[in-house]
Amino acid sequence: MRTEQQHSPQAAQRADNRRLRLRFTDADLEHQFLLSYRAVARPWVRMSLAVALTTTLGFAVIDHWILVGPRLARPDIVRFGLQLPLVLIMMVLTTPRLYLRWYQPAIQTAAPLFGIGTVLMAVEATPAQTALVAARLLLVAFFYFFMLGLTFRAALRCNLLLIAAYSAAALLGAIAAPVAIYSLWVLLCANFIGGAGCYALEYANRVAFLERQRLADVATHDGLTGLLNRAALEEQAQSLWRQAHTDRLPVSVMLIDIDHFKAYNDRYGHQAGDRCLQQVAAAIRAAVTRRPLDVVARYGGEEIAAILIGGDHAEAASAAERARQAVADLGIAHSASSTRPYVTVSIGVTTVLAGGDYSHEAAVHRADLALYASKERGRDGWSFHEPAVGGSASVGGELRKAAS
Repeated sequence: MRTEQQHSPQAAQRADNRRLRLRFTDADLEHQFLLSYRAVARPWVRMSLAVALTTTLGFAVIDHWILVGPRLARPDIVRFGLQLPLVLIMMVLTTPRLYLRWYQPAIQTAAPLFGIGTVLMAVEATPAQTALVAARLLLVAFFYFFMLGLTFRAALRCNLLLIAAYSAAALLGAIAAPVAIYSLWVLLCANFIGGAGCYALEYANRVAFLERQRLADVATHDGLTGLLNRAALEEQAQSLWRQAHTDRLPVSVMLIDIDHFKAYNDRYGHQAGDRCLQQVAAAIRAAVTRRPLDVVARYGGEEIAAILIGGDHAEAASAAERARQAVADLGIAHSASSTRPYVTVSIGVTTVLAGGDYSHEAAVHRADLALYASKERGRDGWSFHEPAVGGSASVGGELRKAAS
């Protein structure tokens, strides 16, 4: 379930991409990208592994048909004892239940082992066969870069291990020096070409991901304050309230209104009003949010709403007072206010206890009644509303106004 993102991808992440860095500095954003990238890649990875299975079996047939000689037994052991089992295991790990958790760590071990197996087959080839068998290393290299759903860094790491294994075999004299030098040069060229393509592809994927995030941000967040907009709050509220019902958690709802905001705009101008709203929204968000599922949204005009999942009566009262005090501490001058010489807020709060009536509409209505009561009692304060016993609602039982 997606809740309000307090740090949406902005200029810093776009700057990271302009510097061609294939990693977001925001760990949460990097995690989101990797999950998205891997989920999209899964069907293609599964198809690629089927191709790998087919080509491995195809080379087995071709080897026995064309590469006739006494040195095919050990390559068959590598092929049927190592490579084919690895491909089959990876195919199992691409099933939806296992893929996101197990595929990536497994493929980053299996891929180098598969490549080492290809090196072993090159070692077992006769001098006449070595160049032909070593050519398969090129296929392995390109498979790493484009077919297995690996990031550029992971694919490059696998290819460096492949080059290291082939170099070690050459240094030990298992491969004739001229063939080894030629094959290593071709393999390095393949890595330059494949690596550049893989890098460019991941770079494009990251830019596209940021653009999707930006568009989603525009659609769900208020452009002025950066808070969720009302439509997004109403959409998320359904999931939040369902989760609270399932987990039997209390839920508190707050409605916060800037006192005499029209008078502020008339006195200082709408640009100053926008700056005031931005400062107040930031202060309230910082003061109110304490748990991962807490959300704050611009509800309309100068009104802000908050839903505190897991917030009981005492926590809601504490959050309301923190919000009131945070706005007062901004010290934004408001000479047109009849309440204080600075900007203040009035707050209405209600709490649905665990197992109560998990209705978002009803809770917002009760918070609105409490907000009205807070204004009636002089503003710059918060009032609490709770349903009366017997199902009717009342504003009274616990009405509080913050001390002046």
